[in-house]
Amino acid sequence: MYRIALRNVLAHKGRLLMTALAVLLSTAFVAGTMIFADSVGASFKNSISVSYTGIAVQVTDTATGPGSGPKDRIGATAPLTDATLRALADLPGTATARGIVTGFAGLADPHGGLIGRRGDTYGTNWSPGPGGLDARYPMLQGAGPTDAHGIAIDRTTAAKQHFKVGDTLRLAVTGPVTQVTVTGIFSTDDPEVTAGGSLVLLDTGTAQLYYGQPGRYGAIALTAKPGISEDQLAAQAARAVPHGRNIKTETVSQLRSDQSTLVEKASKTLEIVLLCFAGIALFVGIFLIANTFSMLIAQRTRELALLRALGASRRQVRRSVLIEALLVGGATSALGLLLGIGVGSVGSWGSQVMTGTLVVSPTTVLTTLLTGVLVTVVSALLPAVRASRVAPVAALNGIEAPATQRSLVLRNGVGLALAGLGLTALLLGSAWHGRNALYLVALGAVVLMIGVLVLTPLLSRPAIALVGPLCGRLFGISGRLARRNAVRNPRRTAATASALTIGIALISGLTVIGGSMTSAIDQQVTEGMRADYRVNASFGQPLSPAALAAVASAPGVAATEPLDAEMLKLPGGGSDPLAVTGVDPAGLDRQMVPKMVSGSTAALGQGQLLVEQASASRSGWTVGSSLHVVYPDGTPGELTIGGIYRTSDLEGPSLVSEAVLSPHLAQPSYAAVLVRGTGGATAQLQQALRDATGDNPLIQVQSRHDLQEAYASRMSLLIDVMYGLLGMAVVIAVLGVVNTLTMSVFERRREIGLLRAVGLDRRGIRRMLRLESVAIGTFGAVLGITMGVLMAWVVVRMSKDAVSDLTTVVPYGRLAAYVLGAGAVSLLAALWPARQATRPSVLDGIATD
Repeated sequence: MYRIALRNVLAHKGRLLMTALAVLLSTAFVAGTMIFADSVGASFKNSISVSYTGIAVQVTDTATGPGSGPKDRIGATAPLTDATLRALADLPGTATARGIVTGFAGLADPHGGLIGRRGDTYGTNWSPGPGGLDARYPMLQGAGPTDAHGIAIDRTTAAKQHFKVGDTLRLAVTGPVTQVTVTGIFSTDDPEVTAGGSLVLLDTGTAQLYYGQPGRYGAIALTAKPGISEDQLAAQAARAVPHGRNIKTETVSQLRSDQSTLVEKASKTLEIVLLCFAGIALFVGIFLIANTFSMLIAQRTRELALLRALGASRRQVRRSVLIEALLVGGATSALGLLLGIGVGSVGSWGSQVMTGTLVVSPTTVLTTLLTGVLVTVVSALLPAVRASRVAPVAALNGIEAPATQRSLVLRNGVGLALAGLGLTALLLGSAWHGRNALYLVALGAVVLMIGVLVLTPLLSRPAIALVGPLCGRLFGISGRLARRNAVRNPRRTAATASALTIGIALISGLTVIGGSMTSAIDQQVTEGMRADYRVNASFGQPLSPAALAAVASAPGVAATEPLDAEMLKLPGGGSDPLAVTGVDPAGLDRQMVPKMVSGSTAALGQGQLLVEQASASRSGWTVGSSLHVVYPDGTPGELTIGGIYRTSDLEGPSLVSEAVLSPHLAQPSYAAVLVRGTGGATAQLQQALRDATGDNPLIQVQSRHDLQEAYASRMSLLIDVMYGLLGMAVVIAVLGVVNTLTMSVFERRREIGLLRAVGLDRRGIRRMLRLESVAIGTFGAVLGITMGVLMAWVVVRMSKDAVSDLTTVVPYGRLAAYVLGAGAVSLLAALWPARQATRPSVLDGIATD
C-alpha cells in the first residue's frame, strides 16, 4: 500500500498542486513567524547584554527612570539627587558613578516634520568621566555636548540623514523647538537604536531641564573596583541610597535577566498574535485539502474498487489515502520551512531589528513539520473513510455513486446542530462580559462557521436558482447550463465556495467593526467636545509647563483647560491603578461634555470622582461608592463616586478636580490642553497655537474635524494591518476556487465532451464554466458577508460598555464591492480550467477508460 500511495501522489501531482501550495504557504507563515519572533528576541537580548557592559550595579528611580510612567510615580518619595550621586561615588567598592537622565526627544527636519518614525527617538545625558569620555557612547567624530546649544547623535541616524558635525538641527521635545548644533557622532549598542530608533545626547543640566527633573537622575550606574563583586557593591549601594519604594538597586546580572524576560514576553506575545492569523490560514487550507482528496477519491472510484476486488481491506484503502496525505504534508511542510527560513533571511538584510544571526530553533522545525503533516492528514481523514466504503463490485462500472438520501439528511442535521450551537454561543457571549465571554464568542464563531459550511449544499440550491433566469436571458444556453450545473451538484458547489466564504466572512466582519468604531468615535467628538482645539504631544508624552504657558498666552485664546493625566492606586482593587484626569470643574462644561449615565458633573466641584461606565460595570461601582486610593505622593485618601459617564476616548477612565490632585503632585503630567478661541475655531487661531509651540512636530494642534480624522486614520491603520495578516487566508481561499474548478473539469470530462458532441462549441463551454464559477463565487461571497456581519454585530454588542455611542454600521458600498470582487476573482480563477476543458477533441472527451 505504501508503493501504491507513492504512485498515486506522483500520478496526480498536478491535481495536488493547489493543496501543496496551501500547505506550503501556511507552514511558511508559521515558520516565518516563529523565526522572526525568535530572531528579534535574540537580537534584543544581545543588545541588552552589550549595553550594560562595564556596569556592575544600577540604582534606579522607578518614578522617573527609563521606561517609567505616571503609575510609577505613586508613592515615590526618595529622588536620586546630586548628593546621592556623590554618596555612591564615595563608596569603597565604587570605581565610577554616572547619573542617567532619559526622555523622549525628536529631531525636526527643515520642513517641520519629524525625523525617524513612530516615537522611537529619545534623549539621554552625556556624562563624561575623568578623561572626558563616556564609555557608553564612544565618540567617532567631534565631542560630546557641553551646554544647551549642542547635541551628539548616533552614527546610524547620522548616516541615514546625512548629518555631520557642525550641522544645525531643530530639537523637538514637548515644549518649543530649539536650534542646536551637532557636536559629535557616536557609536552605541543601545537596544532602542538597534530596534531602528535614534539617540540624542544632551549635557546633563539640559537633559534634567527638558525632562522636568532639575537636580535629579532617573538612574545611577556604578562600576566596581578590582576585587569587588557585583553583590558586594550592590550591598554597599543599598545602604547608601535613600529609602523609598521607588528606589531599586540591582546588579547588572539582575538587570540583564529582567530586561531579557521583558523582551521574551513581548516577542512571545507578537508570536502568538501572528500565529493566530497563521491558524486562520490553516483553517481555510483544511477545506481546500479536504475538497481535493474528496474529489480525487470520487475520480478514482474504479481504481479503489479494483483494489478492494483484489483483496485490499477497507483499512488498507483508508491507510493508503492517509499515506498519500502524509507524503504531501511532509514534503510541502519541509518546503514551507525552507521558504520561511528564506523569507526570514531576505527580511533580515538591512534590518535594524534583526541584527544577529537568524534563529531557527528545533521547536520551530518540529512545530512547522508537525503542523503541516497533521493538518493535511486530518483534512484527508473523512475522504479516506469515504474511500474505504467503496464497494468492490458496485464501482466497477465506473459510475460514481450519488450521495444517498440518508447521508444528505445526516449532513444537514449535523450542519443545523452546529449552526444552532454556534449561534447560541454567540448570542450568550454577546450578553455577558469579561474574558470568558470573549472565549465563548470566539468558539461560537468557529462552530457557526463550520455549521454553515456543512449546510452550504442545502443553501446553495435555492440561492443559485434565484439568479438562473437572469443568466439564461443574458447568456442563453451557456447561462442556463451554468445554473443547472451549479444546482445539480450542490456538494461540488459547496466545495468550491467554502474557502472563499471563510475569507470573505473574516474581511467583511472586520470592515463592519471598523466602520462601527469610526462612526462611534466621530459621534463622541462631535457631541462631547466643545473646545475649538485640542493641543497634545505625540506618542503619549506630557506637555511641558513652557508649552502650556505658550498656548495660554497665544493671541486669540479665550480659555484653556489643561488635562492632567495621573494614576491612583486602589489598595483593594487589584494590581491595576486607576487612570484619572485632573480638570478644572469651573471651565469643564465649556470645553467638553461627558455623557452622564448617572450622577452629575457638578460632583467634580465637590471633590468627588466621575468614572466611565465600563470601569464602573467591571468593578461594581455605583454613584455613592467610596474608593480608598493612594495618591502619587503616597498619601492615602478616600474618593466618593459622584457620577458615571459613557466610556469615551476624550475623557479617559475617570475625572476629578485638579484641586484634589495638586497637593499630591511634585510635577503635573499634562496629557493635553483644550482651547477655546475668542472667535471660535479659525485658521488664524490654529496657526497662532502652532507658532506658540515653535512649530514643534511633536505637538499636535487639532480641531474637532482633525481629531475625527486622526481617530479614523488610527482605526483604518489597525484594520489594514489585520487585512494584510488575513491576506494569506484569502490567497488560500482563491487557490481553493481554482483547485476545485480545475478538478471538476477533470471530473466532468465526458459530460463536457457530450455537450460538444451535441453542438455546444468551445466558446460556449468556456462561457458556461466561467459563469458557473462566477455564480458559485458570488454565492460564497454573499454567504460569507452574511456571517461576517452577524459576527461583527456580536462584537459591537459586546463592546457597547467599552465604547460610547457604538452601534452596528454596515458599509453597504464596500460589502457590495466585496461581492463584485469575489465574482471577478472567480471569473479569473475559471479562465485556465475553462481553457483546459476545451482542449481535448470531442472523441477524447466522450471516451471511457
